[in-house]
Amino acid sequence: MCGIYGYFDRGGGGLDARVEQAMDASLRHRGPDDSGHFAVPGAMIGNRRLSIIDIAGGHQPFVSDDGRVALVQNGEIFNHVELRRELQRDGVRFASDHSDTEVLLRLYEREGLDFLPRLNGMFAIAVLDRRDPQLECLHLIRDRIGVKPLYVHDDGMRVLFGSEIKALLPAMPAPARLDLAALQHYLAYNYVPPPWTLFEGVRHLEPGCVLSIDARGARRRRWWNLAEQQPLAQDFGAWQEQFLGLLDDAVRLRLRADVPFGAFLSGGVDSSSVVALMARHVREPVRSFCIGFDDARFDESPYARDAARRFGTTHHERIVQPDLLDAWPLALWHCDQPHGDASFLPTLEVARLAAQEVKVVLTGDGGDELFAGYDKYAAVLADPALQGLDDEAFARLLVERTGLFGQDAREQLLQPWLRQRLRDVDSVRDVARPWLRQARHFDRVNQMLYLDMMLLLPGNNLVKPDRMGMAVSLEARTPFLDWRMMELAFRSPGSTKLSGGDKKHWFKRAVQPLIGEDLAMRRKQMFTVPVGEWFRGPRKAWLHDLLFADDALGSRLFQPAQLRRLFERHVDGSANHTRELRALAALEIWARRFQPAPGDA
Repeated sequence: MCGIYGYFDRGGGGLDARVEQAMDASLRHRGPDDSGHFAVPGAMIGNRRLSIIDIAGGHQPFVSDDGRVALVQNGEIFNHVELRRELQRDGVRFASDHSDTEVLLRLYEREGLDFLPRLNGMFAIAVLDRRDPQLECLHLIRDRIGVKPLYVHDDGMRVLFGSEIKALLPAMPAPARLDLAALQHYLAYNYVPPPWTLFEGVRHLEPGCVLSIDARGARRRRWWNLAEQQPLAQDFGAWQEQFLGLLDDAVRLRLRADVPFGAFLSGGVDSSSVVALMARHVREPVRSFCIGFDDARFDESPYARDAARRFGTTHHERIVQPDLLDAWPLALWHCDQPHGDASFLPTLEVARLAAQEVKVVLTGDGGDELFAGYDKYAAVLADPALQGLDDEAFARLLVERTGLFGQDAREQLLQPWLRQRLRDVDSVRDVARPWLRQARHFDRVNQMLYLDMMLLLPGNNLVKPDRMGMAVSLEARTPFLDWRMMELAFRSPGSTKLSGGDKKHWFKRAVQPLIGEDLAMRRKQMFTVPVGEWFRGPRKAWLHDLLFADDALGSRLFQPAQLRRLFERHVDGSANHTRELRALAALEIWARRFQPAPGDA
């Protein structure tokens, strides 16, 4: 786990050394153990390292013997052992003992970018290739589903890249400006859907893609596409055997580390399944981590304790103060963008707890998006309005039902100048519809899940474990997002996932022999905190001062009367606008930290 950064200048220019140092320093939390860079006229790649594998020999960048290829990565290649053995059988020599990053370099030297489908891991990779002096090239590569982030700014002459947006800002040619189209999408989805960011000119490289940059321009291509899976009829027994076998191997591979590791354990079906399989592969008890609250409605710690006893873990638990809003500015600084999702805050707390003992944790992230674990999936399919809709209408209904501000609500909220500016920006047509077009051969359940895999995971749900873990230099690994498991999930018809309102229909039955009926069939409890109640009580004045300050970003973007109506109806109890107010508060906190120019009225 690391942070990467760098630039490629098509005119051969460079960056001031102080700017390069600022880029490096901005990612220190991602890699406090080591730092390195490789620079030539017109280009530089750098790395901040959190040492997990080959602690002594894994210094980055790795450079070819002739000095013409240099490579850095953020992440882990879980099948690096097998790939190294294969290369060694073919006579390839290694300088490190067992670094996964050097395996990437040697594969690239031999196969170019054709090696990417062979990787099982989470990664963002930068390769500077100078073997052809007439066509030097920088390749930026992102893993299949976007577990590891990678941001890019290209002004036509110079390309900047980094694991976090804050790494680009010191080298940007002008102060940050607010991307108004991305703001529209944030209000629609409750997060900024990739590839957009709220910083004008900064884009998220999409998962499963390579961006190749040279003096002529930049070319993006997709090297993996989940939509290529075709539904396959299968009986439950065969599916269960394949599912459990894949999950077991995914967990086994993700236990490869030269440092202490553990797991987040909530007592839910996903984390319990992961911990149960971890316990099969380790000699010492698994170290598990959970936080709890005094409020039983949000406290999962009793279930986590039950699971810990069942699997014999060394369990670490902390009961925290329920009001975590003082940590919100720090969480959003690490995220670089606002998120209306309040579960970032308890995730930061459990990451802090785990980081006291380990450097790596396994998590259950991805299970809900692959196998229909959220209530919203059942609610949408139960909506009579869904019946008979064509694909276009289905896309609009889905975004309206599961998003934040619907189209009419956004029209009422935005000031006239901004509404006019955004008249041609459509958050369904521009964001969701292209992905749903690729998923036409899926049933409605898998179409909903595919959209969340492409947008919600890389835009929000995977940002959470990466950024909150990296805030305390903790690596999070996600066995459910092994590429083999993702492909299995989308070969599985929607009826195996959602049946008569029963979420994770086959999943729960498959793991029941592994974790027991109580854990397998336990009703899902969201990992969140009661922000809406705080807004009506102890945080009412705080929220008011935040939203209605004279210099608030919202005062320049939103209709004052509509903003006040949302606030007053919520605090007097006549409506529940928790989600809307949470997202608007996050936007203000983010704006205070990053101070983007809001555009001209």
